[in-house]
Amino acid sequence: MMRVLTALLAATSMAAASPASAQAADQPDLIITLSVDQLSSDLYAEYAPYFGGGMKRIGQGTTFINGHQAQMATETCPGHSTLLTGSYPARTGIIANGWLDLDLGRANKQVYCAEDVNATLAEGERYRVSATHLLVPTLGERMKAANPASRNVAVAGKDRSAVMMGGQKPDQRWFWTSKGWTTDVDSEVPAAVRAATQTTLDLVRKGAPALTYPNYCAAKSRAIAIKGGDQVVGNGRLEIAPGNMRNFQASPAYDGAVLALAAALIQEMGLGKGDATDLISIGLSATDYVGHSYGDNGGEMCLQMFGLDQNLDGFFRALDGWGIDYAVVLSSDHGVMDVPERLKEKGVAQAQWLDPSLSSEQIGAKVANALGLAGTIISGSAPGDVHLNPQIPENLRGKVLKAAKKAYEKHPQVEAVFTSEELAALPIPGGDPTAWTLAQRARASFHVDRSGDLVVIAKQYVQPIDDPGMGYVATHGSPWDYDRRVPIIFWRPGGMGNVRPDAVSTVDIMPTLAAQIGLAVEGEIDGKCLSGVPGISCN
Repeated sequence: MMRVLTALLAATSMAAASPASAQAADQPDLIITLSVDQLSSDLYAEYAPYFGGGMKRIGQGTTFINGHQAQMATETCPGHSTLLTGSYPARTGIIANGWLDLDLGRANKQVYCAEDVNATLAEGERYRVSATHLLVPTLGERMKAANPASRNVAVAGKDRSAVMMGGQKPDQRWFWTSKGWTTDVDSEVPAAVRAATQTTLDLVRKGAPALTYPNYCAAKSRAIAIKGGDQVVGNGRLEIAPGNMRNFQASPAYDGAVLALAAALIQEMGLGKGDATDLISIGLSATDYVGHSYGDNGGEMCLQMFGLDQNLDGFFRALDGWGIDYAVVLSSDHGVMDVPERLKEKGVAQAQWLDPSLSSEQIGAKVANALGLAGTIISGSAPGDVHLNPQIPENLRGKVLKAAKKAYEKHPQVEAVFTSEELAALPIPGGDPTAWTLAQRARASFHVDRSGDLVVIAKQYVQPIDDPGMGYVATHGSPWDYDRRVPIIFWRPGGMGNVRPDAVSTVDIMPTLAAQIGLAVEGEIDGKCLSGVPGISCN
């Protein structure tokens, strides 16, 4: 990352930042929100003793190791929507990375969480990035409403990460696409972005050699055959073949590029040097790409964890050199379930791949045949949201719903099935997330206008992939703790380190940061200020 950062800063002629303005002594001039996509608490805890760079520095803060993405929807978009809004997906409206809207006036009924469904698309444009589906304000929006001098900036490897952390109308928002750094915000393009696009595209074009295993990683490098086939994971070296964008994204270089652009924007915009506290949200996506491609317990993930540590070290060193008074919160959008073959070797006998017979097509065909109906009667994905065909006559809908629920409940891989009426009758849960029932976890993700008629939950350690082809061997999205538990760490340079066992939630991050800068939180939210973080008063 340091090589990319040095080249990027040299390529941009940025003026020196203005002198720091007067702020309250206990308020930082810059808040940095770091989301490490797919960083579970277990993954963080394993590597924390071996970090020596940026992750070690962050570990000197207050670590809530028992943090939770408490809801059932443990995916990128809903997870990121909780980080800076103080609310669960039931309130943010971001129930999944995508959901069905069978009444949508277009052939494709799938709604992407970060798209404007009403946009007129240009030729070749798959969707128009937008925060329109996010129904509640983010911390950055609240800061700007309280003081327009605050700047709200988001940079991420994924558009949905940047959108859900930045919210509506940020000052700058940049995310990576095949064409380079891209934005949905109508603003002048900073010089840092132009330089970063060229630098990063050059890196992808040239490629990079295989990484060298540190001693700890060498012991984890072992080939695992997936589903008895030819696909092998566990001993990869994360090399980047020239021009291979997927290789780039599943490597530490991807996070390095994101952090390099974030650092360059901080310097060019003078973030942390203005008349009010600024916020930059940074979405680091490489861990997610590595986890999906190889699982989270082999040599590849080990290389990624040490690479993340080094990349953050370079980032913080740059900020320290600029004399910025900053505070950091680090968390994640979700965890992951490792590949079943490796889990079985560890004694998790019930680990298995998803049975294709759980698909809405197969379940729907069985139900339709039993009821003497023709055509598609249900759509969606199980595990997840299942929708009844809106063309089913009203007098038959109850019968179809009951039969579909019963069919799912009989499947040996299904743990629970809830109807929309059952979930809507429950309050949005609060309190200790470890004590939540499955129904409460599902309710925290349920939105009456977007969720399905049925919500299907698979049993623990069912990997929700039926065909691990095309380099996608592990995923997330369940209400089980391997997907829910994520670290939440508050750190300012000079911290001494404090590990807290409290069961807390990512919705607690926003009100805690708001207390740190003396910002009153207006309106109803689900989170609470976390007491016991040095320098933050929840009174």
